[in-house]
Amino acid sequence: MKKVIAGFAVFLGFMVICTLISKSVYAYRLPVVSTCEPEAKYIEHKVQAEGIVEAGGEKTVAALPGLRIDSVLVQVGERVEEGDALFQVDLADIEKLMEEKQNEISKLSLQISAILENQAIEEQKRELELARAREDYDTTSRLQDTQVGRALEGYVQAENDLEENGGDEELEDALQSAAYGEADAKAARDEAVKQAQRRVEDILLPDEVTTELETARLEQTLLAESLQEYQKVLDNQGVVRAPFGGVVTKVAVGAGERIPDTAVLLLSDESIPCRLKIVLDKEQRKYIGLGEQVLIRLEGKSRELEAKIDYLAESEGNPEKYEALITLPEGTGVPGMSGVVSRSENGEKHSLCLPADAVHSENDRNYVYLLKEREGILGQEYYVDEINVRVIDKNDNWAAIGEGAVDKESRIILSASKEVEKGETVRWEE
Repeated sequence: MKKVIAGFAVFLGFMVICTLISKSVYAYRLPVVSTCEPEAKYIEHKVQAEGIVEAGGEKTVAALPGLRIDSVLVQVGERVEEGDALFQVDLADIEKLMEEKQNEISKLSLQISAILENQAIEEQKRELELARAREDYDTTSRLQDTQVGRALEGYVQAENDLEENGGDEELEDALQSAAYGEADAKAARDEAVKQAQRRVEDILLPDEVTTELETARLEQTLLAESLQEYQKVLDNQGVVRAPFGGVVTKVAVGAGERIPDTAVLLLSDESIPCRLKIVLDKEQRKYIGLGEQVLIRLEGKSRELEAKIDYLAESEGNPEKYEALITLPEGTGVPGMSGVVSRSENGEKHSLCLPADAVHSENDRNYVYLLKEREGILGQEYYVDEINVRVIDKNDNWAAIGEGAVDKESRIILSASKEVEKGETVRWEE
């Protein structure tokens, strides 16, 4: 009997040892989790955005239009001083253009000479025509006066005949006819003299105004001035230089292209302070507003600058983004330099705050894993429960959640040795 009792005791001890071993193995295989409890905190918001310094204003640099660029000697972002070389122009092309201009000037010279010669010939013709018209006027006046005199003599003769021979009807008719003849002669004389006079007046009228000669001379002058400008470029060995200093913000032409009649490049206007341009997303936009103070750290500078947002608007290229401009202190920054803008805001104090890693998101749903206890096959055990929460504020490190789902005593799973899911048994690492 003692042997049976002893054997049973050994069996019970063995079972206990097996149970302990089994429980240990079971527990060893469970995911190990660590937890945290909600706490009251201020959710600080710190916004950082990178940007590029832009010129506050720009000045245009122009050059003689039509010349072909052989090489561009500067690039965007490069600083140049007054007199620095910007472009090299094709010298052979300049010489060809100058030859073409000279040919045009020669053609215009021939055209002007022809116009002047034709004007001289026309003047000679006019003087001759005027002399002849005046001669015709004198001749016409003299001949017509003679005809009027003869008609008058006939009338006087008819009148004398009538007086000497009495009231003869035939003599009365002759007198009447002579009177008509004199009147007709005077009328003919007046008409002929008037026509001769008008002929003289027509010739004395000024010539029609024409612009042919003035246009040709103007074109010749402009071509000569253009030729002089080409000669200046040629004398400078085809090098186009900066008329003032600044940073190159835009180059409008490339090698092989001809210079347009607009700006060939733009230089920063150093009389106007530079600006830092940044792009914000919707979340960042919540904490940076127009007129608010920000801190700026420019590339290569150790000291931070304080400035304010001067311009803030929705980006035209991307409706999901916002563009902000910050005027830098005078003499600060160079176009093309990078910079970082930062701004911190303490925000409100919330009673239930969790580390951001403890809050999970999926399809616009936020949830946390709670550590709870239950009775299991091996006694009291810990398991995972999933609870939806409402996030009312957050930053990169903390998230504030609304009351109701959890309280200050809730044990929120912060990390796990492997991925866990709702209902899963876990081992708690206190």
